Amino acid sequence: MEKSAIKEEEIISKGHIKEESDIYKGCQQHEKLQLPLPLIFMRERPPTTYSVTFESFGKMMELVNNGYYESLPFTVDGFNWTFKIYPNGNSDTTRGLVYCYVRIDNSSLTDPPLDVYAEIKFFAYNYGLSQYYTYQEVEPVKFDSVEQEWGKWIVLTTASFTKASTDFYKYITDGDKCVFGIDVFVAQRNKSEVFSYDENISSPVFTWNLTNFSTLTLDSYTSDPFSSGDRNWVLKVYPNGDGVGTDNSLSLYLLSESNEKNYVRATLRVLNQIGSDNVEKPVEGWPNAAENGWGYAEFIPLADLQDSTKGFVVDDVLEVEVEIMAISKQTPIN
Repeated sequence: MEKSAIKEEEIISKGHIKEESDIYKGCQQHEKLQLPLPLIFMRERPPTTYSVTFESFGKMMELVNNGYYESLPFTVDGFNWTFKIYPNGNSDTTRGLVYCYVRIDNSSLTDPPLDVYAEIKFFAYNYGLSQYYTYQEVEPVKFDSVEQEWGKWIVLTTASFTKASTDFYKYITDGDKCVFGIDVFVAQRNKSEVFSYDENISSPVFTWNLTNFSTLTLDSYTSDPFSSGDRNWVLKVYPNGDGVGTDNSLSLYLLSESNEKNYVRATLRVLNQIGSDNVEKPVEGWPNAAENGWGYAEFIPLADLQDSTKGFVVDDVLEVEVEIMAISKQTPIN
């Protein structure tokens, strides 16, 4: 018998029987306990997952011969399980005690290998109270390819399933019929992400030539997508400005093609084609609200573009460029 075992009479006494709602109040009062004890209470609601009705508890115990009864397989959240009942202990030293176990089918854990956490409740119907005696573990139980089975003494004795038991402890009918049950609630696997900041960017520089610049008529133009730092991007230009830059400046933005919300550190440039006096401006931060990207409404005055001596537009071609130095990444983990 387990050292922490509690006598059945101490748990299921008329003075101490607990309703399901009382359990949670008790948990709040004793939340500082370091070693959570199982919850034992009565409830009217039948098992949600699976139940086994024995037409004769005595005959079942005779047939299993100090062993266990194992249910047909049942499925919970894509995993196959069986319910095992030891009516007379699980070893020579536990005779006279009722144990319940649950077993997960190993074949559903191997591709890929999985750890499955499940909340377990065991039940036995009490005919004296017309309620289900409930044994509940406080912590979820871990199942894997090594630990496929878990069970406990549910703090009921074999004697509770005999005709000699009192009305209050009556877990069989006069005809020896009894009901066991189990609830298995599989905890959903955690979805997560890894946040990183990459300063070693592959293909950091992209240059885009806008031809026939003086005849461009649309409000904005977007480059073909390009890859940098394992992300896809585009450049967007407003030839006659956008927002506060309208009719006075060229507007230039870096955009994520897939609208990812990365933190970016980069430099935007309008290249000088006859000298080294490029106009460049840094961008750093999360995407702005206006364009959901990074850039400036007033990047370079239109007057500078229209002045051929400045060297920004040559042969009616404007060259813009971006150099991406660092990107944050959010990588989902399944």
